[in-house]
Amino acid sequence: MNAKELMGISPIVPVIAIDNIEDALPLAKALSAGGINIMEITLRTAAGLKAIEIISKEFPSMNVGAGTVCNEDDLIKSKNAGAQFVFSPGISQELIVAAKENNITLIPGVSIASEVMMAQNNRLFYCKLFPAVLSGGVAILKAFQGPFSKMSFCPTGGVSLENCKEFLSLENVLCVGGTWIVPKDAIQKGDFELITKLSLEALENIKN
Repeated sequence: MNAKELMGISPIVPVIAIDNIEDALPLAKALSAGGINIMEITLRTAAGLKAIEIISKEFPSMNVGAGTVCNEDDLIKSKNAGAQFVFSPGISQELIVAAKENNITLIPGVSIASEVMMAQNNRLFYCKLFPAVLSGGVAILKAFQGPFSKMSFCPTGGVSLENCKEFLSLENVLCVGGTWIVPKDAIQKGDFELITKLSLEALENIKN
């Protein structure tokens, strides 16, 4: 699946740090029940790769990818675990080459014009704006529309129920990444019904 297709699956891409692998499958099922069939599991925790492996094998209808992929080693381990795509917090030639060599979709992180140029010049037209709000939020995305009309973005970092509609109203935004629909305390308590509820609430909010 290419980056455009991936970023079109859902207007919200949940960004998740999983501490216990036992939570992986119930979390994937809770998001799917809430209408969200894509998830980014970060490599910030030791359980991240195993969680990706479990979901990719046992719940294949979920499009699962890896986040916080910072180098070639991260990328290869993510693909071997079953990740269908990788998000990185930044962009580097190492990651661009590794993604091509390993035939996996890379959605690199950018925050300034020179990084967007680097992505565009490498024919990576779909990027994550990270950290979105701190980088300039809606204003910088509007500024990018002129010189970078071919580019599309998934703003992540500071995105919430309150501001996601404003981001999604922009022509160059296909989806947003967020943590608010997967609260850490809800995962720890096993309150997966709340995650389904928050997912449904967020999608309904975007529609209206």
